[in-house]
Amino acid sequence: MTIDHISLPKGVGPHASKLLDAIAGAATPEDLNRAGGKAEGFVLGLEASKAIKSQVAESLYVAYDDAASQREGELKG
Repeated sequence: MTIDHISLPKGVGPHASKLLDAIAGAATPEDLNRAGGKAEGFVLGLEASKAIKSQVAESLYVAYDDAASQREGELKG
């Protein structure tokens, strides 16, 4: 899973990708919860500071949520 298709401001992409990697690589449900929370806060901060438009924020939220759901299934499986 990637976020390469999402148009992000310069310098934001690497941080967004690291958060996605943290979600995908979470070793425990607690790690997954923590990584998901960080990702959500990251997007909220970008949106609140008007660094990204609400459509871009929604795309990031969906990408992070999808990755978290997938990882949760893997951890249970």
